[in-house]
Amino acid sequence: MSSLLQVRVTGVLVENEKILLVKQNVTSDRNWSLPGGRVEQGETLEDAIVREIEEETGLKTTVSKLLYLCDKPDASLLHITFLLQRIGGEIRLPSNEFDSNPINDVAMVPIHNLGAYGFTEKFMTLVQNGFPESGSYKGLKSNIGL
Repeated sequence: MSSLLQVRVTGVLVENEKILLVKQNVTSDRNWSLPGGRVEQGETLEDAIVREIEEETGLKTTVSKLLYLCDKPDASLLHITFLLQRIGGEIRLPSNEFDSNPINDVAMVPIHNLGAYGFTEKFMTLVQNGFPESGSYKGLKSNIGL
């Protein structure tokens, strides 16, 4: 029996050469990630990423544009990354009360320092170059360095 495809939205918020990250268990060698989460039943992609960012970071955002559409076939996952713009709110920790993988920090991190937070050189270069080929299908998630 095949598993149902899950859709995950991820948000990129860049301000003053810094990028918004959340700290939680991602992989054994990485504790920081872009904020985001699964799209819930009856939700648009935009509603989902705006909700996730507010839940996880306290920031109110709006979608600026679609960055990349990627696959993670081993997890039956469609991964959609959006560029966001802050419209309000203050950075704060989420309540985490229902979360099996709680977020324990939220920070604006210098883009040039992404490697120290476990991100690939490839992803850092995409951010520094203003997301070339944004709005496109990039195949495997690893193709954008995530």
